[in-house]
Amino acid sequence: MYKTIYIPVDNSDHSNMAVDLGVRLAQEFGSKIVGSHVYAAKMHDKRFKQMEAGLPEEYHDEKELDRQRKIHDSLITRGLQIITDSYLDYVDQRCTESNLPLERRSLEGRNWKVLAEDINTNAYDLTIMGSLGVGAVKDSVIGSNTERVLRRVRNSDMFIVKDLKPMNGGKIVVAVDGSPYSFGGLKTGLALGKVLNKPVEAISAFDPYFHYAAFHSISGVLNEEAGKVFRFKEQEKLHEEVIDSGLAKIYQSHLDISREVAQEEGSDIRTTLLDGKVFEKVLQYVRKEQPWLLIVGRIGVHSDDDMDIGSNTENLLRAASCNILISNKKFVPPIDTQAEYTIAWTEEALLRMEKVPVFARGVAKTAIHRYAIEKGHTIISNSVVDDAVGDILPKGAMDAMKALGGQLDEAGIDRDRMQADDAVAQDLMGSTLSGMVNQVVEEKEPVANSAVSPSTQSYLDRMAQPYYVCNGCGYIGKGAQPVKCPICGGTGDGFKTVDKSVFDAAAKQEGVLETQLAYDDVPMQWTKDAKEAIRAVPAGFQRRRAKAKIEKSARKLGMTTITLEYASPMIDEAANEDYTPIFANKEAEMEQPAPQPNGPTPDSPYDWDPEALKRLERAPEGFMRDCTRALIIKHADKLGTTRITIDVANEGIEQAKQTMEEAMKSGNVKDIIAKLTGAGAQQ
Repeated sequence: MYKTIYIPVDNSDHSNMAVDLGVRLAQEFGSKIVGSHVYAAKMHDKRFKQMEAGLPEEYHDEKELDRQRKIHDSLITRGLQIITDSYLDYVDQRCTESNLPLERRSLEGRNWKVLAEDINTNAYDLTIMGSLGVGAVKDSVIGSNTERVLRRVRNSDMFIVKDLKPMNGGKIVVAVDGSPYSFGGLKTGLALGKVLNKPVEAISAFDPYFHYAAFHSISGVLNEEAGKVFRFKEQEKLHEEVIDSGLAKIYQSHLDISREVAQEEGSDIRTTLLDGKVFEKVLQYVRKEQPWLLIVGRIGVHSDDDMDIGSNTENLLRAASCNILISNKKFVPPIDTQAEYTIAWTEEALLRMEKVPVFARGVAKTAIHRYAIEKGHTIISNSVVDDAVGDILPKGAMDAMKALGGQLDEAGIDRDRMQADDAVAQDLMGSTLSGMVNQVVEEKEPVANSAVSPSTQSYLDRMAQPYYVCNGCGYIGKGAQPVKCPICGGTGDGFKTVDKSVFDAAAKQEGVLETQLAYDDVPMQWTKDAKEAIRAVPAGFQRRRAKAKIEKSARKLGMTTITLEYASPMIDEAANEDYTPIFANKEAEMEQPAPQPNGPTPDSPYDWDPEALKRLERAPEGFMRDCTRALIIKHADKLGTTRITIDVANEGIEQAKQTMEEAMKSGNVKDIIAKLTGAGAQQ
């Protein structure tokens, strides 16, 4: 796969790890290694001339000054060449030990500029660079040369070494978003997984919560007339009933296609669909799973071709702690594979295609699929068929086909009766539009209500329907129980009914309700406990996004009342997110005295380590902290220990989070909380 591997070196720890990794990959792929170092002799010459005015007076003589310039030029040029040779000697030694061919390249000029030109000119298959160089300090995130080269390279995969541990474990995670670069990264990941004997996993992420937060912000600045034009209620209905599920299906289809591609390569991969801010969710997943390598496309599905690097890729490059490979290779899955998971046909278009003779139907279908995918269509209607035919057929071909049709009519052949049976049509055409949207529920007639507008009341009436959650992927259906999940393909037996009575009972127990209007005038009720708990999330964009996520997820379950029982997992997640600035003084933070815990009682039989107490303090004071303490103690009891370390605390909380996620899907939160905390846990 990789015929040439290019390794810029500078004798830093990350550079030396890049050499070791390059040698290993070259052994597996039979590659040639090209080692390079760039030195900037001209820059030193310019700097010396700038410093001449500060030389002692005896050096100001013209002849002496000229002599010193020649000495400096000779020493700098020769000295930098010697340093370069020494750096490349290490690469030479490693290649000799492994019997690998090596090309040494000693280059002069501006480091990043010369490297980028060399890579783009020679089109090396893979470039391996350290994330940091010899100039790195404690707060360094990514080296300037590495970042500048990465932004300018277009034809070489860029492997950025961030992990200095030996390559003896961890999997390969590929983030796919449907772009050719992400699928190219998938192919690379599969090849690396085979030769390195590492499992490969594909993940995809979409953000169904952004529009809710954005609409809420917009509604605060629009006047009444502008709000009517924007039609918030219709926007929210569109998102809840069509777009959110459509997004989930699109990104699940990317994972399904990835699985198909892997199977064709003789591999079996695990796939995971994430929801939330894309780079944040991928980063959280990487921190949890700790893979050896994360592979991402240089640009994403929404980027222009002249974009240097996508925003999600850039954020992950800086924040991910594992090695990261930026894919510059493109791969477009076969049209039929893409169409199987991403394209649906209207009934009218399906009937029209049945008129095409069977022997030509497959070719016609593939051609229309290709046109639809290129133009971004996911539903093929009659108009799309017309556009595709006009784009595909040469000028005059349509007239010729009409003439042929006339000849068939003269011969007494009824073209409308040239139909395939239902099984053939279904096999050729795939899913129809009606099959994809059978989960969309018709809106009821508005009901007069003095408290809310008719349109809002209609929305609330729709929310009174039964809601069902898919155990496989978390997809939410409403109305009649689904017979099949449109996202993961699970059967209807895998859906559980959301028990809203649990949340209603919790709301009564938690006391006073405070009603606030959402951006689309839907009244959202928060219990006093939930309202106080969300204050644990830092004010500003973090709290606004957490609130939007809670309300959005509740409305998807048909609820307009937010209780602490429901919101606490999401509040806890948002409150515990680390938003410390990259360049914060970490030593100063460590020197600060730990707050006095509002934790175990003095006569508690449990011995809490200081780190465990600090972890407990991160939970909001009151119900959530008491619940967290009970969870940790219950886990300690399961382990048979009375000493609570930071590991015991983290394990207990992590297990509780997983159980709460299952509870969120099933709706049975109250019983799950009782199960988690147990009755009468000791302090």
